[in-house]
Amino acid sequence: MVSSQSLQFEKMVMDGHPFDAAAAGYDSTFTETRLGRFYRGMVRQRLSGYVRPGGRALELGCGTGADASWLARHGMTVIATDASPAMLAVAGRTAERNGVTGSIEFRPLDLNDPASFAVSLSDQAPDFQLVLANFGPLNCVEDRRGLSRRLAGVVAPGGYLAMTVMGPLCPWEIIWHGARLEFRVALRRLRSGAPADAGGPDSFPVWYPSMRRLEVEFGSHFKTVERAGLGLLLPPSGMNRLVDRAPRLFRPLGVIDRRLAGTRVWHWLNDHYLLVMERTAR
Repeated sequence: MVSSQSLQFEKMVMDGHPFDAAAAGYDSTFTETRLGRFYRGMVRQRLSGYVRPGGRALELGCGTGADASWLARHGMTVIATDASPAMLAVAGRTAERNGVTGSIEFRPLDLNDPASFAVSLSDQAPDFQLVLANFGPLNCVEDRRGLSRRLAGVVAPGGYLAMTVMGPLCPWEIIWHGARLEFRVALRRLRSGAPADAGGPDSFPVWYPSMRRLEVEFGSHFKTVERAGLGLLLPPSGMNRLVDRAPRLFRPLGVIDRRLAGTRVWHWLNDHYLLVMERTAR
């Protein structure tokens, strides 16, 4: 059962995974903020057409489990994965609070390790109708072509891969940090494999592929069916306190962001973008 697995993960000896340090406070610093709820709501609105009650979903980088629980509440059976034991422990408690433990199984999975992928999903038939990587898991993956091949082996033909990824050009970050002469931070997304941290002592490399680049890297096995940009006018997720302090100021910007998310400018200039691709026939 998922509840016993969550207890097992809590008892695991923490091996210093960078995201362990962020697990306890992630919901309060992003998921439950005004901006976090808005961005997650935008993604879910667009994903709703790909959710199949009675179908099977795989989540990559499930974090604290908000999306896994959402998928389960909408009738899907979910395997939710993450490389951080602490994140998986919190995600298990999230599932318990939402009453969906019977529909979610949590498993450890390091997206940069093909062996971890093979072990974690070796018992799975290629019948997932939806694979979700929401809010940045793919930014932590260097070999995305290799990941594409591995995912192609578990997604059913006609199934969907939905990826919410931090893009390389975020005007808010460039202007905000550039005005403060913080040029290294302002241009951080242009550095391939730049080190980042999740609030703990250990750093990890991050990549910021463009939407077009991701389409090419996954194009051998998947075809694009939907594109959307998140956060051209609204500030990036790391600046969510600005929205909490002045919600009336940012509310109309959110309306425009939502309406124009599918336009070309929003595809290239954003905090995150959503790319949905369909598994092509084998």
